[in-house]
Amino acid sequence: MNIFLKRGSVMLLVAISITSCTTKKPVEISVDYKSGMMEADRAFSKMSEEKGIKKALMHYIDDKGVLLRPFSAPLVGGNAVDFISQGNDTSYLFTWEPSGGNVATSGDMGYTYGIYSRKAKDKDTILYGTYTRIWKRLENGKWKFVLETGNEGIE
Repeated sequence: MNIFLKRGSVMLLVAISITSCTTKKPVEISVDYKSGMMEADRAFSKMSEEKGIKKALMHYIDDKGVLLRPFSAPLVGGNAVDFISQGNDTSYLFTWEPSGGNVATSGDMGYTYGIYSRKAKDKDTILYGTYTRIWKRLENGKWKFVLETGNEGIE
C-alpha cells in the first residue's frame, strides 16, 4: 500500500508540474480601449479650445487627479481642483495633439503624450511644449486623467 501512495504522489506532482508549465494564450481584448483614450485626449483639447482650459481640466480630471506644475509641489485631488478653479484662461488659447500612448491589457489605465501649444490671444507668438497624461477608464467607459505634467519648450 505504501508503494501505491508514493507512486500516486509522484504522479500527482508530475501532473501538477506539467500543467503549471504550460503557457496561457494571451487574452484578446475585443474593445479598442486605446482609440477611446486617444479620442478622449483629443476631445479634451477641443473643449479647451472652445470653452477654455479651466473648464476642460475640471471636466477631465479624476477626483483624485494629480497635477505636476513647475515650482510647485504635486497638487492632488481637491488641491488640484482649487488650483484649476483659480486660474485665468481668458488671455490665451491652449491646445494639444496626442502623438502616442498605450493602454494596459486590462483596459482600465493608459497614458498619452504629445505636443501642446499655448497662444496669447493678443499676440502672434505661439509657445510649444510636451505633455504626458495618465488616464483611468471609469466603469461607465469614460476616461479621466489621474496625472498630468508638461514641459515648456521644444528644440
